[in-house]
Amino acid sequence: MRCYLQAFLLCMVFIFFSLVYVFNQLASTLEDRDGWGLKEQGIPGGRSHDDGHLLRKRPGLAGRDHEEGHDRCKSLSVSYWNPYWRLPADVCGVNCLLESSLRERSSSPGKHHGDERSHVAVVACGTRLEETLTMLKSAVLLSKKPLHFYIFAEDDLHEPFKNALILKEVDSLLYVDTDIIFLQPVEDIWALLSQFDSSHLAAMAPEHEEPRIGWYNRFARHPYYGKTGINSGVMLMNMTRLREKSFKNDMTTVPLKWEEILMPLLQKYKLNITWGDQDLLNIIFHHNPESLYVFPCQWNYRPDHCIYGSNCQQADQEGVFILHGNRGVYHNDKQPAFRAIYEAIQKYPFGENMETSLLQPLEASLRTTTNSYCGRASHLFTKKLKQSILSVQQEVTQRR
Repeated sequence: MRCYLQAFLLCMVFIFFSLVYVFNQLASTLEDRDGWGLKEQGIPGGRSHDDGHLLRKRPGLAGRDHEEGHDRCKSLSVSYWNPYWRLPADVCGVNCLLESSLRERSSSPGKHHGDERSHVAVVACGTRLEETLTMLKSAVLLSKKPLHFYIFAEDDLHEPFKNALILKEVDSLLYVDTDIIFLQPVEDIWALLSQFDSSHLAAMAPEHEEPRIGWYNRFARHPYYGKTGINSGVMLMNMTRLREKSFKNDMTTVPLKWEEILMPLLQKYKLNITWGDQDLLNIIFHHNPESLYVFPCQWNYRPDHCIYGSNCQQADQEGVFILHGNRGVYHNDKQPAFRAIYEAIQKYPFGENMETSLLQPLEASLRTTTNSYCGRASHLFTKKLKQSILSVQQEVTQRR
């Protein structure tokens, strides 16, 4: 179950995007005054204001050499960003943002026209380090285009995640929970941005397809989107539109900006919400349904889709695209098929043949899970994964 206070964190994340320009100006001022500690890292302290912005405009190196990318991030690392709205010490995701670029393939890193990167954000707290790393690993393994990760983490996870940089303003972003496993390239869900009409500013999947087992329509004590609500575990966002939008609400007759609506909404419904940030998003899009693009359940496939029998028709036809192991199913024995997927990705050693070292062991493990409904539907988990692995291996062969 998601912690209530994590809702506050995600709210502040969105406020950050709206205020990033102001803080970047502050950061640049501090950089000029104190050198941001770069002298301690062997970088001259006399770097100009413009040079600082140039560094932030080039988040990664060309090519796929992970070690070179790691060294680059380390050498240009600046001090942790410490906002004025510091959260209490016991709240997950206190005050830092880590940024890392993996698998950059642009042949000309200085050019940003037609940028093909997918931007992925995640909030990692407490014991979620390994789960987050496994999610990132699944994204890197299967994606053919550049990925840009934004990792929000609490203080004691800084060192494990390594490089700390300031987040620049981005136009679009894919937010995912830590318990997400990509079974096909990230760029495929990123492409859904092209299906947005002029009013859409975010995309999510329904919380349930079957109202008889739906949570919101049976238990919610606050407004929610549509018939069964939406799930925020996988959320694609047009941040530019989100910053510009004025949202209708049930607190005032005057539409409010994103940074104006979140905290009052939290205060009004704090005793009624169960699922934290997801509940707040349901309330917002209940009043602004035209702003949400709803994508099919195969993009956010959870145990609820198979625990009582299959109820995601799109996955039945095309397979599962993104697996969401909520309710801790990666770490217990309640849904062994979900756990098998997670452990297969986690244990796979980079550089090995994915068919023999990932897919075949996974299929063998899934054959032992057929005593559950989700286990009997496990062929849906590997259908798209097989295609993704084949596509990646073909590309590797062609490069050789």
